[in-house]
Amino acid sequence: MKRRELITLLVGAAAWPLAARAQQPREHVRRIGGLFAITADDPEAQARLAAFAQGLQQSGWTIGQNVRVEYRFAGINPDDLRRHAAELVALAPDVILSQSSGALAPLLQATRSIPIVFTTVADPVGAGFVDSLARPGGNATGFTNFEYGIAAKWLELLKEIAPGVTRAAVLRESAIAAGPAQFGVIQAVASSLGVELRAIDIRDAAAIEQGITAFAQVSNGGVIVTGSPAAAVHRKLIAALAARHRLPAVYNSRYFVADGGLISYGPDLTDQFRRAAQYVDRILKGETPANLPVQATVKYELVINLKAAKALGLEVPATLLARADEVIE
Repeated sequence: MKRRELITLLVGAAAWPLAARAQQPREHVRRIGGLFAITADDPEAQARLAAFAQGLQQSGWTIGQNVRVEYRFAGINPDDLRRHAAELVALAPDVILSQSSGALAPLLQATRSIPIVFTTVADPVGAGFVDSLARPGGNATGFTNFEYGIAAKWLELLKEIAPGVTRAAVLRESAIAAGPAQFGVIQAVASSLGVELRAIDIRDAAAIEQGITAFAQVSNGGVIVTGSPAAAVHRKLIAALAARHRLPAVYNSRYFVADGGLISYGPDLTDQFRRAAQYVDRILKGETPANLPVQATVKYELVINLKAAKALGLEVPATLLARADEVIE
């Protein structure tokens, strides 16, 4: 789907005209809401929603025909997320699609009856969103984006692609449960790999720039960017700072590498939105979130940017290249 076509879809969908609802019987036209901790013009948002629309179509739902959508994009601003959550709940859709813990939390505060399918949530049980992965028990179910154990792999990859690294700045968002948890996993393996860690909290652009710049004053450093909504929003800044200070960096998702980062290992989040459409379909056909198990990520991808490696003076090991799912020249 082209960018202009998707933006047109998003704008058109947001109208959700009352007249159209009156003209179509409810049983023929269903309604889906969506709350996302990302901006509408972000290419990642466009790719994920295109995958979601494709998944719906594969299940027999066509946006604008037998299903209507109302999407809200709030970035990572908590006030905007709460406001948009209240707006969506007031519209009483048949089901709501949610992206990230930041979007799911205010939705669950606003409703315990409207079904919610969430994506890219690291620890739904620990956050109290569901009773268990096997039997969520409430009005929400969905997809986790990774298990915390993957964080150890990020440090291993950093040492593999840049063996000289003895210090690592770990960018984390301490305001969400996943931030300290991922750092804890990295900390547990750091000594065995001979790496000293320093945590940098991802609060805003100024804090990120200040933290990375200060860390880069001492040699033999590298960077690990853990998974969080704030990291995704500031990904271009983070990649640019790592390049400016010649810091090898490992990221949690492909889109960092597409924006100039060195290497990433993480879930295919676009695929997760396609799978989320299957759960939305099942709910629209009568199943309840309480009985639909939370699913783990099934597709991980290793992506390497050879141009970034060359700029850092790094020679990517052949064994690492052989394992890569994608190599950006």
